[in-house]
Amino acid sequence: MKKNTLIIGFMLFAIFFGAGNLIFPPKLGLESGDHFWTAIIGFVVTGVGLPLLGIIIGAFYEGGYKEALNKVHPWFSVIFLVAIYLAIGPFFAIPRTGATAYEMAVIPFIGESTTTSLLIFTLIYFGITLWISLNPSKVVDRIGSILTPVLLIAIIALVVKAYFLLSNNELMVSTTSAEQNSFVQGILEGYLTMDALASLAFSVIVLNAIKVKTSNQTKLIKQTIGAGIIAAVALGFIYISLGWIGNHSALPTETVAELKANGQDIGTYILNNITTQAFGEFGRMILGIIVSLACLTTSIGLVVAVSEYFNEIFPKISYKTYAILFVLISFALSNQGLSAVISKSVPVLLVLYPISMTIMALLLINLFIKLPLLALRFALGLVTIVSILSVAGAEFVNSLPLKEYSMEWLPFAVVGCILGFILARSKKLA
Repeated sequence: MKKNTLIIGFMLFAIFFGAGNLIFPPKLGLESGDHFWTAIIGFVVTGVGLPLLGIIIGAFYEGGYKEALNKVHPWFSVIFLVAIYLAIGPFFAIPRTGATAYEMAVIPFIGESTTTSLLIFTLIYFGITLWISLNPSKVVDRIGSILTPVLLIAIIALVVKAYFLLSNNELMVSTTSAEQNSFVQGILEGYLTMDALASLAFSVIVLNAIKVKTSNQTKLIKQTIGAGIIAAVALGFIYISLGWIGNHSALPTETVAELKANGQDIGTYILNNITTQAFGEFGRMILGIIVSLACLTTSIGLVVAVSEYFNEIFPKISYKTYAILFVLISFALSNQGLSAVISKSVPVLLVLYPISMTIMALLLINLFIKLPLLALRFALGLVTIVSILSVAGAEFVNSLPLKEYSMEWLPFAVVGCILGFILARSKKLA
């Protein structure tokens, strides 16, 4: 395996492994009880499989998702991708990384959040983000060669110590009634990481990094698949390990109920608790390092991806100007606090995510069966309408199939694709 593929694979892992990815598996592990393996497999399917698929699909289309969506319609490509890059960039994911790093790495030491401490932390945090992002050609080396090994060492140290502490603990009873429900629960938790959505943006970084070394499309696809597999294996190992920690954290039922009543995140509590048990107060510092690095690498990757995209479609403004602008916006929003950032952005993501999933599915099918433009347009059109109506709270949406799994858009994607295919064929025959 080529060294470049290995470095890009570790970079991809570091960028995908954000703070949300850190806290979801322990919570899932705790709640799944004796159905742990079915639940964590569901999580890996959506938290690892879909992002990997998103990266690989982008490599098969010359020009990536931008050119592929241009064939659907140029305006759709621009509007949709601009919305995605802004949502997972300066308006949501980037400020969330700063706010999350602060809440998990600083507040445990100072006791409570203050405006001054948040301001100082985010100033340093986004200063580092901007410094690395202003030199995108060095992103692969800096993240892949320096930050990722430190991140992995810190996580592995926690996992190994936790194994000896928790291996004899009794498991909590699963909060779901069957293995099938646990599998669905795992799928939904992986869905909430939003990594499948982010893969459309991260594919740009991977493809550009590989193109520096080769211009051959076949080699580009092979290296992308190789890098994606490296990232997927690392992510799968970490998710299963963190899920196991949660699964063996014998939290009293009263404690879990109290956490839920107070609106505290269970995954965060589990990680804080186990690191304190494993390493004492020093353990909190280790957790702070893990979270800060996970958030920082995600932040850098997003700034680079968003700035490069906007510079490509609006080249009159330089890449550095975009990077500075997006970091400043993220810095300002991050200082509103984590809850404010999430509450204002979730409705937008609930519209964009189903459209992104549909795009990946259609482009994958198109590699084997050439789909007519009408099939793509009908499917994407129906999914967009249903997703918007669902977020808007339209009454009839609540009675749609798969609504309980937040996948009410899926039947419309299938129907739209089939309908468009039939209409396209009938036009040819006429």
